[in-house]
Amino acid sequence: MIVLSVGMPRAGSAWHYSLIHDLMKTSGSVDARRIREQYHLQKILTEVNCNIGVLSARRLAMVMVPALMGNTFVIKAHASPSTASRILSSLGWLRITYIYRDPRDAMLSAHEFGRRALEKGRPNAFSHLSDFQTCIEFMMEYTRIWEKWMREKRVLMARYEDLLTRYDLETGRLVGFLPLDGNRPQIQEVIEKYRPGAGEERQGLHFYKGRIGRFRESYSEDQKKVLQDKLAAILPRMGYEP
Repeated sequence: MIVLSVGMPRAGSAWHYSLIHDLMKTSGSVDARRIREQYHLQKILTEVNCNIGVLSARRLAMVMVPALMGNTFVIKAHASPSTASRILSSLGWLRITYIYRDPRDAMLSAHEFGRRALEKGRPNAFSHLSDFQTCIEFMMEYTRIWEKWMREKRVLMARYEDLLTRYDLETGRLVGFLPLDGNRPQIQEVIEKYRPGAGEERQGLHFYKGRIGRFRESYSEDQKKVLQDKLAAILPRMGYEP
């Protein structure tokens, strides 16, 4: 079986992936980086968290090979669902989680992260977000991806804000979905390891810098009005105040 951890960019997806990865490891799952090396999937599973990119039939078929050989592992994506992912999910070979965040905060975080990378001379996937309009177009695409995942069956949906403020409830839902025995000491150790505030030294996991509602103090009134107009229809459905 493969566990697919999907997320909106800058929505705690690295945190969610790492939590899921270590939870699954307690039940004997294999590190996806080891799978990547052993099955020569370097072009399919990229970056630190083994991001599969698009969920095409070809890519999913290639990562299914080690799964059919008896390996369980966790991979990551930011992409839309596909016919192939639906089929594998319905067959029980793919277990999918999706995490999202207030798109206004995610957009601000993406822009700042891209700017910081440019300043350091190491451009990243967000460094092209040079102005407010480009950022909006970027984030609107990911709200459309959110809508597609919301229509999927057999997917555990999670919000970054809930994981931050209701951690025990959300990790309980996650453990039940995977499914794992939440009473095992190893499971509790992993949950504590990733508790908000417990790993502030861990880079890239959004433990404490991803403050809720920070867009309100970072964007101008005109910019917030544009965001309100653009997102008016979707924010209440996502559980956020317009």
